[in-house]
Amino acid sequence: MTTRSMRNLAGALVLWATVAPSLWPAAAGAQDQARRALTYAARQDRINAWTVGLAAGRIEGAPLRLASEMARVVDDGDNLHVLPIVTRGPTENLNSLLYLRGVDLAIVNSDSLDEYKASFPEIEYHVKYLLSLFPSELHVFVRPEIQSLQDLAGKKVNFNTLGTAAAYSGPLIFSRLGINIEKAFIPHQLALQQMRKGEIAAVIFITTKPVDAFIRGQWEPGFKFLPVTYDLKFEDYYLPASLEPSDYPALVKPGERVATLAVPTVLATYNWPANSNRYQRVARFTDNLFGRIDRLQVPGFDPNWKTINLGATVPGLGRFSAAQEWLDRRGRQAERKQ
Repeated sequence: MTTRSMRNLAGALVLWATVAPSLWPAAAGAQDQARRALTYAARQDRINAWTVGLAAGRIEGAPLRLASEMARVVDDGDNLHVLPIVTRGPTENLNSLLYLRGVDLAIVNSDSLDEYKASFPEIEYHVKYLLSLFPSELHVFVRPEIQSLQDLAGKKVNFNTLGTAAAYSGPLIFSRLGINIEKAFIPHQLALQQMRKGEIAAVIFITTKPVDAFIRGQWEPGFKFLPVTYDLKFEDYYLPASLEPSDYPALVKPGERVATLAVPTVLATYNWPANSNRYQRVARFTDNLFGRIDRLQVPGFDPNWKTINLGATVPGLGRFSAAQEWLDRRGRQAERKQ
């Protein structure tokens, strides 16, 4: 190599030694940024893979509280994250489950399926239940001059605000009874005031008993609950129930009981294909909920969790296969211990 060539090489090395350090941080920064982006995307995928959307109801309603309590118990960090969703109400939750992206589970009233019979006759194949929650008893509370359900024909009856269980199930039940009434949809507290004045003949509550308004309220003699007979026309979605003196000591006399109906409140899911991620999410939710149900039966949670029967069936619906498999496993384990 000539002297001139050696000088050129030395100059090039000096130049590289000067410039290269300024390039290394940029190259290293780009690599770190790419690595961070990959890590962010991977974490995003991981979290979303095990996040479950649960359509609950209105912010003031009991279903949203139940959904929040379930979320607290089944939560498992990145392995399971439940998002309770505020919706238009339990009667709209079935629609959310069927059509709204991101909704895997919903708290629904069993008779909400009735709305889909004509347009969606195969709905029982698409919707399954995990758990029968608490029955919501029908309360038909009337003024003293009303002696029977037929006396309500043509009279004003309140069903609470639109979107509530009473606003949906109440008119449906009266339609099945064949009684035409003047329907009102105002808040129950206002309706009870109007009822005292004789402006409304009856109020219809559909909720888990006992109802505070009937326990704490002072009612003149003659205000009462009317009985509703459970028969063939209610067997598809409803259950027989009763209102007892222990529920309402001021309104139901000792030794008497008022026959009525109950609308099952159901934790439902879409019938996801067994090999899908959506199915796996709900299956993991089911395992955590069923396996930790005792954690919901302690002070600090709704006391009605103590009445839960994991094996209870729901009229008109089939059980989600992962839930049935959990029950079957528990049954086999119990047999082996005997």
